[in-house]
Amino acid sequence: MECQELVDRLDAELRTDAYADLDASANGLQVGPATHDVSTVAVAVDAAVATIERAVDAGAELLVTHHGISWGGIERVTGREYERIAALIDDDLALYTSHLPLDGHQELGNAAGVADLLDLDDREPFGELGDEYVGQRGRTAEPLTVDDLRGRLQSNLDTGGQDVQTLDFGPEEIRDVTIVTGSGVDWLDEAVDVSADALVTGEGKQQAYHQAREAGIHVALAGHYATETFGVRSLQARFEAWGLETAFIDHPTGI
Repeated sequence: MECQELVDRLDAELRTDAYADLDASANGLQVGPATHDVSTVAVAVDAAVATIERAVDAGAELLVTHHGISWGGIERVTGREYERIAALIDDDLALYTSHLPLDGHQELGNAAGVADLLDLDDREPFGELGDEYVGQRGRTAEPLTVDDLRGRLQSNLDTGGQDVQTLDFGPEEIRDVTIVTGSGVDWLDEAVDVSADALVTGEGKQQAYHQAREAGIHVALAGHYATETFGVRSLQARFEAWGLETAFIDHPTGI
């Protein structure tokens, strides 16, 4: 498949244009010619030298990541930027990135993947950002305790050996769960506003402790990387359905 055709399919599926004014990431094709043929696609959470080299080893012509290398533009191609771009160009590997569009996609996105893991029903978009959303909300099939929530996340996520942390300030029974993966505690107030029992995200901030305590809500900090493998894995399955070979480049950070 020609790279441009694949890019067009992804942009349409992920509604890339809808997030153009909301996301610091330059979503879409970030590096590479749009004209070369793609038969193997590698997917990874982060575009880094380590994942680029492994994508090359896997024989990929295109690397698709959640975190790319261009955040608001690249002024100079030196240092880390040079190393990453050189690693791509030297081996003719194209790079496609989808950040917030892949967070917010209600079927393929990261939050949707966590909701699948928790078997949530009655799902709806959550995590307002402008006119779009970056997360998902739903109800558990059966009530969960905070230990149940922590255990389910811990046993199913690639946390790089780190424990899932929880701020245990919510009700005894958890039914209404909100999810914004990665660095999502900025939506804690919105979770409180919709009377959620818990917010599941990746990493926290100092002020979240007192916000959660005073609001009476649980917060699960399951790891930025760990909560954001779902989107690229969903895209991997989509690529295979389109007749392409794929490889998942797993490089957990423990963060």
